[in-house]
Amino acid sequence: MKTIKGPAIFLAQFMGDVSPFNSLESICKYMSNLGYKGIQIPTWDSRCIDLQKAAESKTYCDELLAKVRSFGLEISELSTHLQGQLVAVHPAYNDMFDGFAPEIHRNNPTSRTAWAVQQLSWAAQASKNLGLKSHVTFSGALLWHTVYPWPQRPAGLVQTGFKELANRWLPILNTFDENGIDLCFEIHPGEDLHDGITFERFLAATGNHKRVHILYDPSHFVLQQLDYLSFIDHYHDHIKMFHVKDAEFITSGKSGIYGGYQDWIDRPGRFRSLGDGQVDFKGIFSKLAKYNYDGWAVVEWECCLKHPEQGAVEGAIFVKNNIIKVTDKSFDDFAATGTNEILNKKILGLT
Repeated sequence: MKTIKGPAIFLAQFMGDVSPFNSLESICKYMSNLGYKGIQIPTWDSRCIDLQKAAESKTYCDELLAKVRSFGLEISELSTHLQGQLVAVHPAYNDMFDGFAPEIHRNNPTSRTAWAVQQLSWAAQASKNLGLKSHVTFSGALLWHTVYPWPQRPAGLVQTGFKELANRWLPILNTFDENGIDLCFEIHPGEDLHDGITFERFLAATGNHKRVHILYDPSHFVLQQLDYLSFIDHYHDHIKMFHVKDAEFITSGKSGIYGGYQDWIDRPGRFRSLGDGQVDFKGIFSKLAKYNYDGWAVVEWECCLKHPEQGAVEGAIFVKNNIIKVTDKSFDDFAATGTNEILNKKILGLT
């Protein structure tokens, strides 16, 4: 068994215009002082990283690593959530997702997708230059608007959708393979990969591509009312990344998992800061230890009630207290009688 690394924290929800959140140096110092050991970097934020330069220059990456390590931190992974979303966008969502791309590519889905694919290619190369093993992204969605279909979906629609999604991602996956990096899709509502079955559909559509893997975030399963502990039993071989994020689902006579178009604070299912929700993290950390997960435990703060700075402070302590330092011996070793084949056969009645 292996001990999970951490705590680490995803910087995306913390970057801003005010110190200490407005530069990589200042936020590294801040997070290190809170007890974090790693940071997950959003590659769309130029205050954190120049993605093209990281892809093209090992020297730049060495300098970036040295800067991060000077604060006692490591880079856990890079993220292209926003760019990955743009690999596959249904036309109904064009206007809403246009803001994820530079202005020059807006109102032009073909140009926007080409930009996103280039970003993913750079992310693969940058991850290699930084000595990382895994990368996280979103799958995008062509089918999400049919998730609860009325009228019924035409026969073959789902197969066609996943075939097209796989065709868009296969060249990207091959680039990640060439660079020795696992590509982890965050299983997330709003994406075509939003549960175990859709992950299996995509994996099959890619020909079981060896770089297709999972970022596991139990909060999204609470909101779907999916068994997040059993999910680990099914897919532990593919879980290469882990967002530690809490959530709760409070049953209501007025609204359910779809939320009634309400703001997050009023929805039956909502994200919470670590320790304030319903997720059984002791069960999760135990299962991940059992299955030899050797990646990072990365705090992702999202809460409709608590301030992010309080969430960051509490998150470092929470993860540290939940990481299991795995044992290198059995608890009953004190009673061992040694190895003796003659005795073993006698016990079995074979002599």
